[in-house]
Amino acid sequence: MTRIDEDAIARVFRAEHGRAVAVLARSFGDLDVAEEAVQDAFVSAVEHWQTDGVPPSPAGWIITTAKRRAIDRLRREASRDDRHAQAVLLHQRDDPVEEGPVRDDRLRLVFTCCHPALAVEAQVALTLRLLGGLTTPEIARAFLVPEATMAQRLVRAKGKIRDARIPYRIPSDADLPDRLQAVLAVVYLVFTTGSSALTREDLCAEAIRLGRVLVELMPDEPEALGLLALMLLTDARRDARTSADGSLVLLHDQDRSLWDPGELDEGRELVRRCLRRDHLGPYQLQAAMQAVHSEPAGTDWRQIVILYDQLMSIAPSPVVALNRAVAVAELDGPEVGLALVDALPLERFYLFHAVRADLLRRLGRTADAADAYDEALALTPNEQERDFLLRRRAATTTP
Repeated sequence: MTRIDEDAIARVFRAEHGRAVAVLARSFGDLDVAEEAVQDAFVSAVEHWQTDGVPPSPAGWIITTAKRRAIDRLRREASRDDRHAQAVLLHQRDDPVEEGPVRDDRLRLVFTCCHPALAVEAQVALTLRLLGGLTTPEIARAFLVPEATMAQRLVRAKGKIRDARIPYRIPSDADLPDRLQAVLAVVYLVFTTGSSALTREDLCAEAIRLGRVLVELMPDEPEALGLLALMLLTDARRDARTSADGSLVLLHDQDRSLWDPGELDEGRELVRRCLRRDHLGPYQLQAAMQAVHSEPAGTDWRQIVILYDQLMSIAPSPVVALNRAVAVAELDGPEVGLALVDALPLERFYLFHAVRADLLRRLGRTADAADAYDEALALTPNEQERDFLLRRRAATTTP
């Protein structure tokens, strides 16, 4: 196979995996059958596209092939008196007509994975796996847990769906509020995974698309507005986050002419809508922070600290406290910020050590800063961030 073909299949996988799984799940009502059939279809694509080339409609090819593979497999299993296979095969339909509030296949998949019978961590992990096509190591990094732990969570989540016979169905209006927080968390983690150094721009675009569908579905839900605003304001700076050589660029060093004005304007307007409602939640507060960062005059760190204080009052966590400490250090100095950081139980989180290293560097404690950079490097999950920290460490210890 040529390198071009490999890249083409990888692009199709990133763009269409979630859609294909959602369509197959709708047709067969079984997540395991859907995921395995789509995986088989991509294996088949590697074999056929090598000689035939990428078809005009690669997504249609994948979905059609996956359906055929699923039907063939289920017929074989049904012939062995597998009652589950028989039931799934009977459930299969080409053009199901269903009524309900959620008509977007991929968003319905998210709501299915966010069934209240599953733990929140399992809901998010399973959605990242099925919708985003992320590997188990990628999901483990997003959750800051060992790969083996995440593999067990995914197996247990699928087993729960199978054993409890949780159906792939359109949630009723009554189901939506109970699942909303989990759905918002899933969509945001899809976005943050895509905007990390994994450079999965397709995941960012898909998360924003799902955010728009959620706002259309629940226009009076302020946290849905806040999440969409947060993603737009963050995504607006995507092109400025890395330099020409691919290295990370911090916010205050970014070229603001590279920021997307359309996304900034839309995000700011959504924040204003949230503020007018005066019922702020975590996503709205984080969106408000991004709006403050995007002001032409630069970041008003006093306002950022105030917003973090509000966030800590309604959704406290060590990571939020770490980010607040960074803002406090900008406002009151690195010594005050370092005292706050050192009180946090985040020794296994690489950003904890990276923040400490930067504050120690600013205080002139270069030896301590170098040690903190080493701690961060040992925990950093990707090469782009490792390169950034290595440069910072070298600059800190150079006479």
